[in-house]
Amino acid sequence: MLTALILVPLVGAVALAFLPATIARTVGLAVSAATLVLGGVIALRYEVDGGMQFTETHTWIDALGVHYALGLDGLGLLMVLLTVVLVPIVLVAEWDGGRENPKAYYAWILALEALSLAVFCATDVFLFYVVFEATLIPAYFLVGGFGREGRSAAAIKFLMFQLAGGLVLLASVIGLYVVSAQQGTPSYLLSDLAELDISTEAGRWLFVGFFIAFAIKAPLFPVHTWLADTTEKATPGTSVLLVCVLDKIGTFGMLRFCLGIFPEASQWATPVVIALALISIVYGAFVAIGQDDVLRLIGLTSLSHFGFIVLGIFVFSSQGGSGAVIYMVNHGVGTAALFLIAGYIIKRRGTTLISEMGGLEKATPILAGLFLVAGLATLGLPGLSSFISEFLVLLSAFDYRWWVGAIAVSGIVLAAIYVLWAYQRIMTGPTPDDVASTPDAGKREILAVAPLMVALVLFGFFPQPLLDASNPYIDDLMQHVGVTDDAPAVAPGGGSHESGEGH
Repeated sequence: MLTALILVPLVGAVALAFLPATIARTVGLAVSAATLVLGGVIALRYEVDGGMQFTETHTWIDALGVHYALGLDGLGLLMVLLTVVLVPIVLVAEWDGGRENPKAYYAWILALEALSLAVFCATDVFLFYVVFEATLIPAYFLVGGFGREGRSAAAIKFLMFQLAGGLVLLASVIGLYVVSAQQGTPSYLLSDLAELDISTEAGRWLFVGFFIAFAIKAPLFPVHTWLADTTEKATPGTSVLLVCVLDKIGTFGMLRFCLGIFPEASQWATPVVIALALISIVYGAFVAIGQDDVLRLIGLTSLSHFGFIVLGIFVFSSQGGSGAVIYMVNHGVGTAALFLIAGYIIKRRGTTLISEMGGLEKATPILAGLFLVAGLATLGLPGLSSFISEFLVLLSAFDYRWWVGAIAVSGIVLAAIYVLWAYQRIMTGPTPDDVASTPDAGKREILAVAPLMVALVLFGFFPQPLLDASNPYIDDLMQHVGVTDDAPAVAPGGGSHESGEGH
């Protein structure tokens, strides 16, 4: 089923090259809808707490111990569902996207979907590396071929950063082969690598290679500078796929490979990683406050949010890990809504500059309401989905070190500033004559973002489905890493509760 899930959009992308441009949009949407249905079937058949499921393993390159191996656990399932949901939403929202070459635009989107799904399903490190690098091809053409003036330079910068990370990752992938070959039959299967007896020094060097690649992809300070340039020049739909799907490969890889294969090295690197995460949280929020370009602002908010995700991963607690996993989902939903709604506004105003907007609230109340809800979700308002994610991460951060939690909390305060100030400058104030006649959101535009709005509210009040998928995975991972959370101590006779620290 996982092979079929990958092949449907991949075959659809190839087929678009031979079909008339007049039906490219319809075919692209139909293929993405079929992929969504197949992903839904897989989710319904997935057994919570059932470990790795839907596994496929076939020998690929026997001499190197390489396999075509796929499988899904709770982490992979959530990332797969996020991907198959966002792609058709993007296609509906940007129905007139790629006007000059709609066949290419839709084909590259489907190709990116297929390769992203392969990344989240791969259980062989070599296969993961191949599709990890292959995602750069459609991403590069989506950024460089479509979007605003200056997109070519942004695409080159994006590609250079990602290729640099890929080369570092390749060195560690080769190192894994050497280590596994020295201990018997070489293998790149995750199940085999997790059992390897890797020396402390070798494990730490290999970890560094994996982590650098994933930090660039995530992105994490200080290897984040490609992010804002890319989101500023790409189309809003492309930015959704890059930030809400492709960048999740970074934090996905930290969980799957850094902690899964190098648990000792991951704990050894924790102080440095947490410092980088805190810098990302605060710096990303501060820089976002000063932005005048709305797409650049949204991109930089993600630097802050990815800092929260990485912090949740590396405090090594069940709460932090679960918070990080569902943060990946909730960030994808909320940021996708912000990008798409910003795209609607830009289309109406003809500019991305916040300083040239203003007064839209009275003319476009629906757009204003949608933008406000998505913004409030981004700043972690209770009752919206991001709140529980940030709450779990902050709990674990305070449990790790009180000052770590205190610094992280400042990111919430700063988020309120950049979200509400952006809303004020875009939506409020006097309504100029040229704005008064601005059309509000159309039916298709509302249809596209409606599922995202529903998810923001639904998972805000009822996050249990996300936790049901993530908790068993995190529990198994913490056990593998050798971390246990102390149970709350209850005094005899029903006295006060005292939370123990994670160890």
